[in-house]
Amino acid sequence: MAHSLREPANFGASATLNTTPASNIASLFAEGLALHQAGRLSAAEKIYCQILQSQPDHFDSLHLRGVIFHQRGNHAEAVSQIDFALRSNPDHIYALNNRGVILHDLKRFDEALASYDRAIAVRPDYAEALSNRGNTLQALQRFEEALASYDRAITAQLDYAEALSNRGTTLHALQRLEEALASYDRALTVRPDYAEALSNRGNTLQALQRFEEALASCDHALTFRQDHVEALVYRGNALHMLKRLEEALASYDRAVAIRPEHAEALSNRGLTLHELNRFEEALASYDRALTVRPDYAEALYNRGNTLHALQRFEEALASYDRAITAQPDYAEALSNRGITLHALQRLEDALTSYDRALVLRPDYAEALSNRGITLVGLQRLQEALTSYDRAVDLKPDYAEAHFNRSLALLLQGNYADGWEEYEWRWKGGAKGARLRRFDCPQWRGEDLVGKAIFLYDEQGYGDAIQFLRYVPLVALRGGRVILEVSQALLRLVERLDGAAQVFASGGTVPSVDFYCPLLSLPVAFSTTIANIPSGVPYLAADSAEVAAWSRRLVDLEGVRVGLVWAGSSRPGLPEADRIDRRRSITLRHFAKLADVRGVSFVSLQKGQPRSQTLSPPPGLLVHDWTDELHDFGDTAALIECLDLVISVDTSVVHLAAALGKPVWLLNRFDTCWRWLLGRDDSPWYPTLRQFRQPKPGDWDSVVMDVRAALTAARTASMRHARRPNASGSMQ
Repeated sequence: MAHSLREPANFGASATLNTTPASNIASLFAEGLALHQAGRLSAAEKIYCQILQSQPDHFDSLHLRGVIFHQRGNHAEAVSQIDFALRSNPDHIYALNNRGVILHDLKRFDEALASYDRAIAVRPDYAEALSNRGNTLQALQRFEEALASYDRAITAQLDYAEALSNRGTTLHALQRLEEALASYDRALTVRPDYAEALSNRGNTLQALQRFEEALASCDHALTFRQDHVEALVYRGNALHMLKRLEEALASYDRAVAIRPEHAEALSNRGLTLHELNRFEEALASYDRALTVRPDYAEALYNRGNTLHALQRFEEALASYDRAITAQPDYAEALSNRGITLHALQRLEDALTSYDRALVLRPDYAEALSNRGITLVGLQRLQEALTSYDRAVDLKPDYAEAHFNRSLALLLQGNYADGWEEYEWRWKGGAKGARLRRFDCPQWRGEDLVGKAIFLYDEQGYGDAIQFLRYVPLVALRGGRVILEVSQALLRLVERLDGAAQVFASGGTVPSVDFYCPLLSLPVAFSTTIANIPSGVPYLAADSAEVAAWSRRLVDLEGVRVGLVWAGSSRPGLPEADRIDRRRSITLRHFAKLADVRGVSFVSLQKGQPRSQTLSPPPGLLVHDWTDELHDFGDTAALIECLDLVISVDTSVVHLAAALGKPVWLLNRFDTCWRWLLGRDDSPWYPTLRQFRQPKPGDWDSVVMDVRAALTAARTASMRHARRPNASGSMQ
């Protein structure tokens, strides 16, 4: 974000006027100068021209006419006029200084420096030229030289407020923030109402993360100049960091109303709109900024982030590429570009993008963590762990890297280390975990005799079902178990062994001695692959409801197979939503099962995808009673009357397996940690069989494998043996 730089310039005439005895040029010039100083440019120019008609080489008229051209924005003509004047007086320091200012505005910085240097050669203590020279050096990002020039200006004029303020902006650019504050404060001692210094001071306080003080400094600036655009922008930045987003937006809007082409205000406004989830408005704000500055790397980067949030990945990628073209060393853009490439399943390209970011910033912990995620997606687990290890070495409190590392360890089967790392979800590592606060300690395996313990489900339905297996084991430790679950699970879980009391989420938690989230129980039990409590069934449906469904399904012929083809979208959790897109298919994918003889298909699909049964693939008959399934208790009763459940990775997989029913899991290539790698069974569920994608996105191969397995199953054995063998495959 740019600093506001005030560039003072002395547009006054020389001390000695060039007069001609034949005319009263001195008097006429004095009148023109007075008009000029009063801001009446046309009237002043008319007099300067009148003088030049009589005396074409009149220095001050030529000089100040050039100044008028500059004030009107005609900088090229201004330089020509002043150059013409300097032919007769090449050492005129005011003209040389003004020429430098105009050349600076033309972005002809090297020529501006040369003009200032000519003036300073004539008068080494010419404070104004030294200060303006510092401004130009700052524009060239030659900050150490700029600082030296400001210091010379301040030595020549101790109370030079503008030089002190601009010196502060240079110190800020050099990341010498405390010194920058001291320089602003010296400027404000000279000029307490100096809005620019107060505004810049606010920007530096923000960089020091002293956001309340930054806001106060900007507000102070605005008491002197209500239309000070930079103060409004910096104020918006401070409010943004304080999470007062609506107020930040209002501050940016005020800035843009005053200066519609202010690119930084428009870009930062877009960032605030993004955080308010007003993504389309954010894009419009970035696009306005880019109309002003097409190569504005930060706006292009932020625009890419917003397009990514909208899951418009190809457009996001193009925006990141433009940002990197404008700023090739933009490590953050390269890292986020990698995230977008990962979302597009271009994993090798994503890896290359992270590596480019890390060449620029070897200590970039976020890029290392993102790189680890992509390596896991490529099933290169050891390399992923090395990347995560580097990230946490650089940032030991980096919760997301620790959590991501835990998933790789668990996927690898290293439960001893993985469960401990998984606890980092409570420190910000996992987006979906529900942090709870209790007055008692978390249970880590202590003696529970005579104690009460509160257990609760913290994440999705499938997670809860998978880890409810530990509840009877907790009860065996001698404690009184109080269990809280989601309303949808309540009726099913009320019959679970070991729970003295079960209630739905949102109820009053009684006084207890310990608490433990369900997914932290493996830590307390030191769970490894070898000692997973894998006995099934550990959940049961209501017997009366099972009997009712059994009567209704009596006419279904052959093997009764439940189908689930999609999970639940999660628009509030973008990464989870993208995973859902990768794990879900449509009913049409099951078209290849339509001609398998001796099978009756029953839908277990809930949510919006259930409507696909209204237009199934040709020849595929799917019986659908899901409008009668209101909770997991209802679904469990129906599953008990089926022979097999075929499902993508959803909570129904866990439910059927926890009931001890045969389950065929259609698993995506970038599998969840719980299903491990390189196996078609599961140590968690003895009745589960996996059908894995051989490559990302290849569901056709999976369904064909399922078709072959279903065809091979003998109808008679399926009808008379409602339980699987030990491996979970059907006989």
